[in-house]
Amino acid sequence: MSTTFHTKNISEDSFLITGGAGFIGGHIAEYLLKNRAKKVRVLDNLVNGFQSNLDILRQYNNFEFIEGDIRSIDTCNNACTGINYVSHQAALGSVPRSIKEPIYFNEVNVGGFVNMLKASVDNNVKQFVYASSSSVYGDEPTLPKVEERIGNCLSPYAATKKTNELYAQVFADVYGIKLMGFRYFNIFGPRQDPDGAYAAVIPLFVKGIMKQLPVYINGDGEQTRDFTFVDNAVQINVKGMFIENADALNKVYNVAIGENFSVNYLYNACKEHLQSNFEATYREPRAGDIRNSLADISLAKNLLGYQPTKKFEDGLTETISFFKNLYT
Repeated sequence: MSTTFHTKNISEDSFLITGGAGFIGGHIAEYLLKNRAKKVRVLDNLVNGFQSNLDILRQYNNFEFIEGDIRSIDTCNNACTGINYVSHQAALGSVPRSIKEPIYFNEVNVGGFVNMLKASVDNNVKQFVYASSSSVYGDEPTLPKVEERIGNCLSPYAATKKTNELYAQVFADVYGIKLMGFRYFNIFGPRQDPDGAYAAVIPLFVKGIMKQLPVYINGDGEQTRDFTFVDNAVQINVKGMFIENADALNKVYNVAIGENFSVNYLYNACKEHLQSNFEATYREPRAGDIRNSLADISLAKNLLGYQPTKKFEDGLTETISFFKNLYT
């Protein structure tokens, strides 16, 4: 990631990235470390995070790691001590898993989120940005998705993210904390988890094709997604932490490219990149999944200066190259 997304001198600033051993959080932490932040502290319980991501961050002298759980308010307070900016990425993902484990998801994604907000207020954090999700759009059928128009949630995961947005608004109004949320649309890229029951679709496809393991496509594969390369998520977190325009604060933003592709198209692109004719197996549609997804990103462009730096095809090439090296 060679692009610089900020102009501010951050050599005197301290950052906390929750979930920084995970996929998106790890990339945000690495960006800040590379750009000579005074301190980058990661809080992660390593349930979804990886030692391999921490190993990348440990190359930098200005890196700190706290192994802990956001469900503990004391841990959150400790992590926020001496911190100027918080990027809150720690959460449980996965729609199907949330349907199986709604209480666990609520404890982490809602309880942990409120702990982090309160700890940030109590430690006078300057600005707090957090990961929401495009899942909050639920059954709202209109495309492209515009921030102010949301429907009914289709899963416990979506409900936790919608609740995060409600709590964020309350904390902004009641406690005066400066914050903003980001509705991620299908973020993908290098270092995304290819294993486990709830692995993300692109690493799952690449791994399956390369190792000739069964690859499953839910439904007819014609459902569409606004696949968004991880550099774009890093960009908006960085810009969100440093923005001083009052009109930009205390809002939620779509984080996407503004283009959508079908899952079938994605699978065929993976096959083409890997020069394979390995076929996928189609199965029943997944409960809680939305049919089509496409973001309007004009709000982020206008208020945060967000401009996607890497489109789907370029990001896919880079991602497949990463996983190809991993499996050969």
